[in-house]
Amino acid sequence: MQVRNPSGCVSRTMMRSAVPSARCAEGDSPRGLRGQELDMQPEDLMNMQHCNLLCLPENYQMKYYFYHGLSWPQLSYIAEDENGKIVGYVLAKMEEDPDDVPHGHITSLAVKRSHRRLGLAQKLMDQASRAMIENFNAKYVSLHVRKSNRAALHLYSNTLKFQISEIEPKYYADGEDAYAMKRDLAHMADELRKHGVKALGQDAPTATTPTGDQEKEVGDSGGDSKELSEVSEATESTDVKDSSSDSQ
Repeated sequence: MQVRNPSGCVSRTMMRSAVPSARCAEGDSPRGLRGQELDMQPEDLMNMQHCNLLCLPENYQMKYYFYHGLSWPQLSYIAEDENGKIVGYVLAKMEEDPDDVPHGHITSLAVKRSHRRLGLAQKLMDQASRAMIENFNAKYVSLHVRKSNRAALHLYSNTLKFQISEIEPKYYADGEDAYAMKRDLAHMADELRKHGVKALGQDAPTATTPTGDQEKEVGDSGGDSKELSEVSEATESTDVKDSSSDSQ
């Protein structure tokens, strides 16, 4: 599969689950990325961490990746180039709040500078969100982002339809405030049901032949967003700079 950026440069990419036994059939993945089942190897996690080190100023210990992978093996995804090198990832989990509806959380999102402006951040986010619906019947997904990170805010608000739920003062280590944001997954869940995809604990309806517009919506809410700058974004506890100048 090919993903073409605005300048016409072609990058061959593949998305696969970064954790064992995650189901991602080729026909189910977002446009432009091919999914496959992956048996996680230690080097996969090491390369994922290396991508984090390259893209983000604050970083995680390896045990943090294992924590996500062992607890929620279906939710974290990577994007690879034609040589199998990881060029982006999303690290995601489910929140364990018995007093709230099932919902997921994006811990960290990053795309290497060499592969930005290809729509990878959106595809990674959509794939993780879809997995939350299919495996845990998630109703929404949340994240945190720096108030000053304009590129990330543009992506989340304008493309992925996240909404600001509150401001968390001094959330980051340097004292900067964070926006807590949420994305309602009801529309994505409805589109999946139209195509016969069964969420956890639900009976799938009889699949109907999708129209061209419906095919675009499933697993990819809003297109590739090629006009946007790709962001390197950690949404949990990482110090994030405004990456708009890096991704032009």
